[in-house]
This record gives sequence, structure tokens and C-alpha cells, in this order.
Amino acid sequence: MTRKFSPVFAVLFLTLLLDSYLIAQGRPGGGGGGRPVNNPPTTGRPSINAPDSLPNPSGRGPMFISGKVTVDDGIPLTDSVAIQSVCRGQTHTEGYTDSKGGFSLQLGGPMSGGIASAEDTGPGFSTRPGGNPAAGGAPRRDLRDCDLQAQLPGFTSQIVGLATKITDFGNADVGTIVLHRLQHVEGLTISATSAMAPDKARKDYEKGREDERKGKLDAAKEKFQKAVQIYPNYAVAWYELGRIQLHEKDLPSAKNSFNQSIKADSKYVSPLSDLAVIEVDEKQWAEVVQTTDQLLKLNPLSFPDAWFYNGVANYNLQAYDKAEKSTRQGLSADLQHRFPKMEYLMGMILMQKKDYQGAAAHIRAYLQLAPNAAEAEAAQKQIAELERLSSGTSAQKQ
Repeated sequence: MTRKFSPVFAVLFLTLLLDSYLIAQGRPGGGGGGRPVNNPPTTGRPSINAPDSLPNPSGRGPMFISGKVTVDDGIPLTDSVAIQSVCRGQTHTEGYTDSKGGFSLQLGGPMSGGIASAEDTGPGFSTRPGGNPAAGGAPRRDLRDCDLQAQLPGFTSQIVGLATKITDFGNADVGTIVLHRLQHVEGLTISATSAMAPDKARKDYEKGREDERKGKLDAAKEKFQKAVQIYPNYAVAWYELGRIQLHEKDLPSAKNSFNQSIKADSKYVSPLSDLAVIEVDEKQWAEVVQTTDQLLKLNPLSFPDAWFYNGVANYNLQAYDKAEKSTRQGLSADLQHRFPKMEYLMGMILMQKKDYQGAAAHIRAYLQLAPNAAEAEAAQKQIAELERLSSGTSAQKQ
């Protein structure tokens, strides 16, 4: 009975590999931790582009906002920070700051290409006439119902209400959004080594970031290489170099750059997150466990995808108790249910432990979160089989 359900897990695993491949093409984050390279798709959440023009609530054209993000303890930012609107509980990434925390963005427009992502529909959104997102229409939001926040792993954000900021002129300076460091979080997506970079290395890094934003990835790679040659402990430059190499599918070079970044700053978590994705793709399960263990020790709160990968790796190593512990912690961390496959994975783990009733409950939860998933039909069959096994176990006990 131990391996009975492994063929169905193969469906989950192939889907996981596809997801992680997309993550590898354009990763932060954000797990999670950074911005996407300019050209490839964003990851860890649906792709989001800058909005096109659309009248603001006053009807006098698009709304432009500007401001700055700072950290409460004064540590300088070394990476872009996501700027998000929150409209009646629905979160939408509007854009990113520069590496020094400044931002100037346009709000209130539809998604580029006219297709709404899962993040950009719901109670906080309405559509123009004929603008059904399923038919290619573009969602628009009433910004008077929205707040603004910054998002950076390891921090909580001050919330800024947009209702008081909206003007008839369509421009607003929202001032400073302050990030507060989470307690019990050692690892950050900010590297302390950046403050010690020589001026020449810093200039090369900034030029590389500018080229990266413009999609000039060859030029950006050259600048990052120069920066780390001047200053070998430049963790963020090694990370940016690795992301471009990952986009180019040069996995050995990307792994080397991420490892150099980790070596330069052991508390800088972004390279750990991307390195784990490569190891998942390569099915290096022991390495996945080691990398995600290190990441989650530094920051157990901001990377539910790392808990998921840790659970998958331990499952494949047949360390089911460890897999269950990691997956349960991942479910607790994934407050917005962005990784519904964790419910599926928990079901698979409990199957191995012959907790058929618990397994069925988690697979049902998965189908509620992802009713149109590719493996939905197989999951329904699993539930039926689990119910049969659960009934048989109950009858034996009686």
C-alpha cells in the first residue's frame, strides 16, 4: 500500500516542475525575493505589468503616484521593493521602487494585454462594458477603496490610504512608506555587504541594474561581472549576475553565482531561494532540503514556496515525518493560498502514513482552491479511493 498512489503524485510532480521552470525564468520572490529579469515572465505570482492609461476616479485621466520606501532601523535598501495596492482585500503589484527606495507609478489602468490575472479580479475590481476578464477585457479599480503598501520579505509595511491622496489633477505624492523588520527573522532580501562596496563597483552595479531594467541583459551581465571582480563580496551583484545566467539557461554559471552570493552574505536569502528552484528542477532532493533548511532558518515567514519545496524533497527522500512538518508550516505561512499544491502534497504525505480520512480532507481543500487544475480529475478519483479505504479501516476497527 505504501507506493500505491505514486503514479498520481507523478502528475503533481510534473506540474511542480513546470511551475518551477517558470520561476527559474524570471525569479524573485518573491519567493519570492526579488524582481523578475525585465523580459521573462514574473514568478511566484501571476505576471503583472505596468497599467495602461485609464481615467482615475475623478475622470480626469490616469493617476500617478510617487513616494519613497525606507526601513525603520535605517538599513539602506539594496534591492527593489514591490509597491502594492490593496483593494477590498485583493492585492495587486503596481510596480517596483528603484534600488534606493524611490518610486513613481501610474495607477488605475487595465492589465497590459487586456488579460486579468488571478490577483487582479475580485471584490475590489470592476470591468468596463464588455470587459469580462474571461473574454479578454481589462479590470479597473475604484482607487478610493484602496490602500497602498510596500512588500519585501522579512518586513511588514506601513499602510497608506489612497482615498485622501487622490486629487483632481491625477498626481499624488504619498510620502514615505516605512518598512518594519519582523521579529525572529534573520535573513533578508537586503544585503549588508552593499554598504561596503567601493564606488567603482557600486557604479557598475547601478549601471547593470539600469541596463537590466531596459532589457539590455548582455550589457547588464558585463556590468555585474565587473562589479564582482572589483568587489568579490558584492552579494547583490553576484545575485543579479546569477539571475541573468539563469534566464540564459546557463545553470552551472547561475549556481556558481548564487553560491558566491551566499558565501559573501550568509543572511542574504534571495540567492538561496533561486538556488532551491534549480535544485528542484534537477531533482537534487538532498540539496533542496539543505538549501531550503538554510533559507527557512533565516526567514520562516516570507517564503511559503520554500516550505513546499522542502516538503516535496523530504517526500521524495521518504522522510514523511519531516515532509509533513514542513508542509504544515508552509500551509500556516501561505495565508493567501498562493500555493494550493501544498494541500495536495499534504494529502500525498498522509496517504503514505495511512491517514486516509485526513488525506481526503486535504485533497478536497486543494480542489476547492484549484478546481480547474490539470490533475483535478485524478484528484477526484483519489478522494473516492481514500473514502473507500477509510470506510474499510473504520469497519475493521469496529
